[in-house]
Amino acid sequence: MDFSAKSFKGLVSDVGTVFTRAKQYAEETIGTAEKTELDAQFESLAERADRTKLWTERIVSKTESVLQPNPNTRYGDMIFDKLGPIQRERMRNLEALGTDMIDAGIEYGPGTVYGSALIKVGKVEQSLGQTEREFVANSDRSFVQPLRKFLDEDMRTITVR
Repeated sequence: MDFSAKSFKGLVSDVGTVFTRAKQYAEETIGTAEKTELDAQFESLAERADRTKLWTERIVSKTESVLQPNPNTRYGDMIFDKLGPIQRERMRNLEALGTDMIDAGIEYGPGTVYGSALIKVGKVEQSLGQTEREFVANSDRSFVQPLRKFLDEDMRTITVR
């Protein structure tokens, strides 16, 4: 290795700076030195950023619980989202109910009053389930994902102090 006097002095200077900062941090932590006072406006902004992060995390969490109330299903969906472009279409509860009602209506016979009522209500339930699926997908895409991106990117940049 070829160390010139200039690069060696730069290295010593950098090491000195690191030690000085480490010493200052240790003294502030222990309490033997006076902490560096931050501007009141900066403190206010930092506190506001922390509150924004906290409430955004809570809103995202609660929105996800409303969109998918079953925590096991929500966890499974999160894992599949991390794995990549695997698209699994899980039947929503209303769609499953509608399918069972239609099957029961066919079993009773479409010509009977009860059977035809089951089939009609089953089709409406399936339609509601499809609408719910679209609502959940749109809510995730247009509300939850932007908030997550905000937390992952912007808040990470803001809170690095």
